[in-house]
Amino acid sequence: MTNLFGEPPETLLPEDPGAASLAAGDNPKNVAALHPESADAWITLAELALAEGLDLEGYAFARTGYHRSLDLLRRNGWKGHGPLPWAHLPNRPFLRSLAALADASERFGDAGEAQRCREFLHESSKEAYEELVAPKA
Repeated sequence: MTNLFGEPPETLLPEDPGAASLAAGDNPKNVAALHPESADAWITLAELALAEGLDLEGYAFARTGYHRSLDLLRRNGWKGHGPLPWAHLPNRPFLRSLAALADASERFGDAGEAQRCREFLHESSKEAYEELVAPKA
């Protein structure tokens, strides 16, 4: 079926190179060192750091995961907007990175950046927004 409104098709990322190691319980620092392109490793580090109150480190890890994901999205045909389904597991590191960046930005008092990240997340995947942001509200 053709989309008459011109919205781009869903972008489905390939499996993250660090996903299997993380699922096996490997230390995310080791996974990030072995697979620096692994957005999943970076966002896992971000979430762990933020949970420990290490806001600066959490922000830096989330920003790295975000940029690694943007590179991958662009290589897979994404044009800067369009749906990124939460149900597709390889899309989750990017979506989680947006939520973590919003949280870290808010902790630093950068409400504008936090709002932009949450809007980007909502526009990219309403399901991810509901899963990652709405319960906190």
